[in-house]
Order: sequence, then C-alpha cells, then structure tokens
Amino acid sequence: MVEKRGTTRATRWRLSLVTGVLTMLVVSLGLTFAASAHAAAGCRVAYSANQWPGGFTANVAVTNLGDPIDGWRLTWTFPAGQQVTSAWNATVSSVGADVTAVNLGYNAAIGTNATVSFGFNGTWSGTNTAPTTFALNGVTCTGGVGPTTAPPTTAPPTTPPPTGDPLAYVAAMQPGWNLGNTFDAVGSDETAWGNPRVTQAQLDAVRAQGFNSIRIPVTWSNHHGPAPAYTIDPAWLNRIKEVVGWALDDGFYVMINIHHDSWQWINAMPSDRSTVLNRYNALWTQLAAAFRDASPKLHFESVNEPQFANSSGDAQNAQLLHELNASFHRIVRASGGNNATRMLVLPTLHTSADQARVDELANTFTQLGDRNLIATVHFYGYWPFSVNVAGGTRFDATAQKDLADAFDRVHNAFVARGIPVVIGEYGLLGFDRHTGTIQQGEKLKFFEFLGWYARTKKITTQLWDNGQHFDRTALRWKDPELFAQIRSSWTTRSGTASSDQVYVPRTGSVAARSLTLNPNDTTFQGLYQGGTALVRGNDYTVSGNQLTLTASALTRLVGNRAYGVNATLQARFSAGVPWRIDVVTYDPPVLSNATGNTTSFVVPTQFRGDQLATMEARYADGRNAGPHDWTPFKEFDVAFAPDYPGNRITLTEAFFAAVDDGARVTLTFHFWSGRTVTYHVTRSGGSVTGVTAAAVRAG
Repeated sequence: MVEKRGTTRATRWRLSLVTGVLTMLVVSLGLTFAASAHAAAGCRVAYSANQWPGGFTANVAVTNLGDPIDGWRLTWTFPAGQQVTSAWNATVSSVGADVTAVNLGYNAAIGTNATVSFGFNGTWSGTNTAPTTFALNGVTCTGGVGPTTAPPTTAPPTTPPPTGDPLAYVAAMQPGWNLGNTFDAVGSDETAWGNPRVTQAQLDAVRAQGFNSIRIPVTWSNHHGPAPAYTIDPAWLNRIKEVVGWALDDGFYVMINIHHDSWQWINAMPSDRSTVLNRYNALWTQLAAAFRDASPKLHFESVNEPQFANSSGDAQNAQLLHELNASFHRIVRASGGNNATRMLVLPTLHTSADQARVDELANTFTQLGDRNLIATVHFYGYWPFSVNVAGGTRFDATAQKDLADAFDRVHNAFVARGIPVVIGEYGLLGFDRHTGTIQQGEKLKFFEFLGWYARTKKITTQLWDNGQHFDRTALRWKDPELFAQIRSSWTTRSGTASSDQVYVPRTGSVAARSLTLNPNDTTFQGLYQGGTALVRGNDYTVSGNQLTLTASALTRLVGNRAYGVNATLQARFSAGVPWRIDVVTYDPPVLSNATGNTTSFVVPTQFRGDQLATMEARYADGRNAGPHDWTPFKEFDVAFAPDYPGNRITLTEAFFAAVDDGARVTLTFHFWSGRTVTYHVTRSGGSVTGVTAAAVRAG
C-alpha cells in the first residue's frame, strides 16, 4: 500500500439471566503501576460472574488504593480453562488460560481510591472456578500498599508452526497486523513517513493485542548498491534481521517482502525486462541467504501489489508476474536450509481479487507444483464506500456483496483446493486520509462483516496499519471502539443496527424514533444506558427487528436538549460487542454567504449538532460538477471536508480545478439527521463567491 504525505490509493453487553450462579471474589492486593520506581501502589479487585450452561458473563472492578496511574493492564489465569469470547470497557486477550485486560483510551487513568470496571463474556466446561489472583502491569498482586519496582518483561509463549499442513500454518497466523509506513517508507530511514523507530516494546504491545502474525513490508530500492551485484546495505539488512528476530521471539508468524519497489522500478519490466529481473533476483538471492536458517515461522512474499507500466495488456502482465513469482520460488528453494520448505507467499496482479487475476495466479500455483505456497490478495472494500464517493456513505447490500464475492472467489480458487489465502492488507482506503472519512457506525459494520466472512471462508487477515490505528508511542489504540469490533470479529458475530445515531430536534415535541436491528446470528438482549437497563415496553419496544425508542424515554434522555450527543445507549446482544447508539439533539445546519479563492474556500457553517454525510454538486443545466463528474456525489475529504470545531465546510482546490469558470454550481449538503441544505458557489478565475439558497431566492 502506498502511504505517502499527500498521496492515497487504489460495547459491552451483559446477559440478563433467568437462572445463574453468582460468585464473588474481593481481593485486597498490592499492585505495581507504570509510574516511578517508588510509587505507592495497591488495589482492590471485585470479580463477579453469572453463569449458565456453557457460558458466563463477568464484571471486574479495580479500585486503585495507591498513587494515581495512567494506563493499566490487569492479568490473571483461569483455573478451569475458561475462555473469553468478547469484552467491553477493556481490550481483553488470552493465550491459553492466561488472560490480559488492557485499558481503553477513555479509562486509562485511575486516581487514588477511584474504580475502573470492565466486563466480558466467556465459555466454560466442567467448572467455572473464579480466578484467585490478579496482577497489574506485570507484577503479582501480593497485598498491601507500598513502593514497588518495575517488573521484568516476559515474551508471550511461542509454539512451533504446524508441520506438513499449509492450511493449518496459515490458520495459525490469524489474526495478523502490518507494520506499515516504516521499513516500506520511501526514504533513507524507517521514520521517514512519520512513525517512530521500531522497538521491541512496540512489538510486545502489538502481540499482547492478540495478533498472531505480523507483516513487515520492506522497500529495498534506497538500500542497495549498483548493478550488477545490487549489494544490500549491511546496516539496513541487519536492522531488518533485528526486528524480524524480535517478532519471532514474541511468537509471531512473520512475513517480509519486496514492497514499494513494485512501483518504483519493478513496474518497468515490460520495457526493461533484463535489468528488472537481474535486480529482483539479486535482492532475493541475498535475502534468501540472510534468512536461510531462520525459524519456519518466517515466510517471504515475492512482491507487494505487483504492477507493470506500459505493458501490452493482461496477457503480458500475467506472464511477467508469473516470471517474477517463479524466479523468486526457484531462488529461495535453491538456497537450502529452512528455505527448502519455507512457506512462500505469491500475489495476484495488483493483489486484486478479480476473477481473471485469481485465475492467473492459480495457473502459477499449478505450474510450480509446490504445496508450501500461500496465495495473497488485498481488500479495501467496495470503492465508493471505501473512500465515501458517489453516495457510498453506508455499508449497504452492494458493499456487502462486493466483499462476499471477492472472498468467495479466492476461497473457491485456492482454499477449496488446499491452498491457503492471506488477505495481506485490509482496511478502508479513506483511512489513508484519516479514519473519519467513513461514518463510525458504517465503519464498524464493515469490519464486523469482514471478520466474520473471512472466518467462514477460512481466510487469514492482516490489518493494514500505517500508524493510524495503533499508537506506537503511547502503545494504545487510537479508536478503541473500532479495535473492539475488529477483535470481536475474529471469534464471533456482533449485532448492529441501521444506525448508531438517533436524532431528536432541538425544539418542538419529541417523537418516538426507530432503528432496524441486525442481529447477525445473535439474539437481542436489551437496551442499556451505562449499567442501567432501560425498561422494555416503557422506554423501548421491539417488533421483529424494529427497535423503537419511546417519546417519553427520548424526552428524558435528551435532557435540556443541548446540541450534540446527550445520551449514549448500548444495544446488547447474545454475543459480540454491544451496539452503541448516540441520542443526538440537533437543528437544521445554517450556512452563510462567503467570498474566497479556489485554493481553499470556506463555507461558514453552524452545524447545530448535526454531522455531514456527503455533498452533491450540479450545474444549472443538470450536469455533474467537480471531480468524478460521472456522479453528483463528491468524494469526502477530497472535494470537501467538514471542520466541526471550526464551524466550517472547506471546498478544496481539487474541487474547483474541475469546476467551469463563471458557472454557478448548486451544492446539496446531506447530513446524517436526514436534512439537506442547499448552497451555491461561483468560480471566477481564482475567486469564489458562495451564497445561501435564501440569498439566491431574494436576489
């Protein structure tokens, strides 16, 4: 994936039980926190569990009795082999019976005598004995409050890769994560694209999130010498070996590759075949030798997103990629050692899941006749939804079908034949700008569906993260809600709804509002505000999959009806993470007249609690205006962008570059409340005038 500045490319449910057993454990414990070596530390943990045959839900309350802390990790071991299936208010992961709960962004700080609570769902068989000891930040809780010192770190347990079964090998890699915008950065240093230098602690933290494999993209073009040897810079190679070694020590399955070289020089292969092939072969000859005796949990990917410039078409593209993949395969296998049987990853052209591209790679697999091979494609979603263009604001049936069709194609071509598949990168292309390009609830539905469908097709997934998801300095998720959904999708489905927002007008009477529930093979359990259950029949009703909040409940929830979110609810289901529902007070947004220039034109906007979904642009004669003139709906964050704190909507230089000089453009802003507001802009050379619809009527 190309990730450069200025470039882009193509919670919490608790089950209401009729029967159950309540166990309570209150432990006064002395704990070490990530503070100074002499910080006073101690805590009290209250653990309670309600169980039913085969399952249970638990609540954990941690009271800090010592000095204030910022950032916590609670660990324990289940004595009877229980397993956590989903969690809320914390990120909970497990390796065997060992369990780790890590704070989310909003509950990282615990003051003296303050309490943080989280909960989880789990499964059990035989007995459901409560854990007897807990530890915070790696130190066993021994009782008392006093000075502590930081504990030594321990690596997660490692296991040898499955032998003789490529499908089992790749299944053990699930789930995976990409160390993006680091060693793949086009520059002289791993920090060139804004991420910090990789540390062992970073990899430890990623491993603790539950990831079993890590893809380490590497661009080599600026780190080797001239022809004919193309000798790799020893310092760069040693640095890659160091980080690979850390990852293997952590128990990761590790993938390394030739990354942005694909568009920097490999793409010239149609016109300069010999030079490209010699350079490519020289690099893989050196890499194969360097990692010849590395653990079998290391695997190589021949090239990232292969592409060819100025080729004669599909047939030549297919032949050139086959030649690269076959040459890579021959070099690695001939180097001996563990490389003789090492798992090798081969991509489709552009890592596309289109049928023709999949068929081309399948032919290569047939010709090579090697069972220790992995097929790889990338998936960034249905394009209009993935970048929010052409009205693709929702993860609707079209976007779902696009995903299902892609995964079906690679499953049928490879997995059904015993060939494992890795989605080496997945995410949304809008994330290249920032994660707000796609509305939060729609984004959560995409990741919920993707995780589930990949599991049904036995496909391993590796999240693309160029630094926009896991903060590699603070070692925490920038959007904990998003990661909770991703993590849950690895093991179970989660219920969702048609929206995560209920809009209530600022003035006038409050009416009932309805949402459509999407149980996704779960069962709706109830509606909650924090830990308080709303009353079914009084506060809400459910008819089929229609959830209706009553007028009386909404009146209570919006309170004084200040603009914005006045209450947050959770729809809890029998599995997965709860569905958050924000109750929002709003008035129709108000836009104002303005003048400016084409470089960056600002529309003064009083959002009044509402949020922008998309924008249409048309000329008076009905033609579509602006970029992507095949659709009236412009691309979010490319043609326009809202600035809620700044009370403005910006129309970009890219938008006006595709607008006729002197022609009035009618803009229709669509908001998530369902409201639309009309505005008019006219470009005159480098100047722009913007007027409201009311001003046009008055004129």
